Amino acid sequence: MAKITSWLRSLGPGLIIAALVFGPSKMTITSKLGANYGSDLLWIIVVAIFFMVIFTTMSARIGYATQQSLLKTITARWGRPAGIIAGIGIFLVCTSFQAGNSVGVGVALAELTHTTVTPWIILFNIIGISLLFFRGFYRTLEILMIALIGIMLLAFVVTVFLARPDPVDTAAGFIPVIPEGSQGLVIAFMASCFSIVGAFYQSYLVQERRRIQQSGPQRKSDSVTGIIILGLMSAIVMICAATVLHPNGIKVNTATDMSLALAPLFGEYASGLFLVGLFAASFSSIVGNAGVGGTLLGDALGYGSDFSARSTRFFIALVMASGAVIAIAFGKLPLELIVFAQSVTIFIVPFIGIAMYLIANDEKIMGPAKNSAFVKIAGAVGLLIVLFLAGLNFRDLFLS
Repeated sequence: MAKITSWLRSLGPGLIIAALVFGPSKMTITSKLGANYGSDLLWIIVVAIFFMVIFTTMSARIGYATQQSLLKTITARWGRPAGIIAGIGIFLVCTSFQAGNSVGVGVALAELTHTTVTPWIILFNIIGISLLFFRGFYRTLEILMIALIGIMLLAFVVTVFLARPDPVDTAAGFIPVIPEGSQGLVIAFMASCFSIVGAFYQSYLVQERRRIQQSGPQRKSDSVTGIIILGLMSAIVMICAATVLHPNGIKVNTATDMSLALAPLFGEYASGLFLVGLFAASFSSIVGNAGVGGTLLGDALGYGSDFSARSTRFFIALVMASGAVIAIAFGKLPLELIVFAQSVTIFIVPFIGIAMYLIANDEKIMGPAKNSAFVKIAGAVGLLIVLFLAGLNFRDLFLS
């Protein structure tokens, strides 16, 4: 048992990134893919996870090879304005989408308890902020993420077991094909699952773990396993939607719609399981997303990135509080804020992706931990995908 616990703890940084990326929006997109196109697009999960692994492990190596944060490394190489722009940009994106995470928590618990959304949004943002006052915030965060990942996996695995998907049809979904009309959802899934911001944050997590534990380098498999779990959860949700909703022509507008669609087939038990999974995904994203935005803002403004510092915790709490206020005021993420966040993302994500890639290729900074030839090629392809997605977003926002 002690060995299992130690292994789970070793996965901490990877699991935190998985929980951060797998939020309510990811559940909604994945559910829609399964409901609309069955298992045909399971292969896109493999592609997205591959590039996520490339950039997450790249970021982890930067964290271990350098004695300063990634933003400080960017500042040292390209000047203070570059570091400030990256930090503030990521903070704005995280704050903008924090409202969606708060709404996800509220909707899941409101459906489970047949109550209103607002009290749950307030309660769990207060709980999230209170976690900041625990001694050893990083260790508390690790334990929370491991617990929530376990809840999500249990809820989704049991739901899929009840649904009994066709194994032949599921296996066929890993053969690349793009059904007519699916391009928009495929792009949305790729952009959300292949998260450069999440990968960027990995360097901070491994440095915080090294600072606390004074341990040796994290094994590559520790980061990879957490991201593979992210892919597994995405696949389970898509398979569930493909098995239950697609044959009946049921369309999904939100992840909650999917849970309601399961109720007539499997009763309140299965519906409750899915809502528990939605809650776990949303609350883990509330804490993880706020951690990213707050930590990087503090680092960009010169306050450092120590999780135990009051300034870092203040900025993290600021992201949570702002998201809760937006969620309560609008009831959902307002369209104008989505446009604003996407506009910032268009310019910030390619910038930090290219910065990570160039730093990881720099032998003076990385030493023997620099990118291998394979990672250089795969990373370059990943950056082309990021630039392509940014171009599509720019066209949709400003040229349509």
